[in-house]
Amino acid sequence: MPEQNSQTTKANKIRIITQVLTTALKLWLRAQVSQILELEVEIKASDRQILSGRIPSVSIFATHAVYQGLLITQIQLIAENIRVNIGSVLKGKPLRLLETVPVVGDLIVDEKDLNASLSSDLLSTALSDLLVKVLPTHCPKSQPINWQKIILDNNQIILRGMRVTNSEITPLEICLSSQLLSGHELQLAHIKIKPDQGEILEDNHEYNLDLGSDVDIQELTLIPGKLVCRGRINVNP
Repeated sequence: MPEQNSQTTKANKIRIITQVLTTALKLWLRAQVSQILELEVEIKASDRQILSGRIPSVSIFATHAVYQGLLITQIQLIAENIRVNIGSVLKGKPLRLLETVPVVGDLIVDEKDLNASLSSDLLSTALSDLLVKVLPTHCPKSQPINWQKIILDNNQIILRGMRVTNSEITPLEICLSSQLLSGHELQLAHIKIKPDQGEILEDNHEYNLDLGSDVDIQELTLIPGKLVCRGRINVNP
């Protein structure tokens, strides 16, 4: 009986530690975003692994998370080989990653959520910087664009905005297609510009964008009204 009670006490302690760790992980995830509607976290680890602060796998599911003003409709992730400051967490301190964590998963962004993110500095600046790079003649940095709408079609993105010049504001529509060249390289092509509601200008050049060594995308799909991304990214401490 004493041995059974000892095992029961140990199991209860592990269960409490798991609950504390899960709560700390949720708090850390919520701190990375400004808003989140739904968040589910499941820790997969043995008793010994939890006590050592090493977690082989954590699955995360979230909906309508807002990261730096960018609204993500749905995200499902699996993080592996995680090391955390378990001793500090058990003392009530915030969770902290001790090593870079590889995270694989799926991300979905609906067109309406993407358009709701247009006011964010992250998205609007990224779009403007992109066009200055690939279309310096038609979209110079000296003429900022106030983005109005993004339309997602089959393997195509349509951007609508208002170009601001010294004395007037004129409408602008840009169409482009994208495809993955590798896990971290994206190619933009078939760029069409409709300035001032006039004739369409076509750019037959192809532009490659390097997304960085911490990114490894396996799938990037554009379908009417939705963007779907599947891949891996490193989360650094």
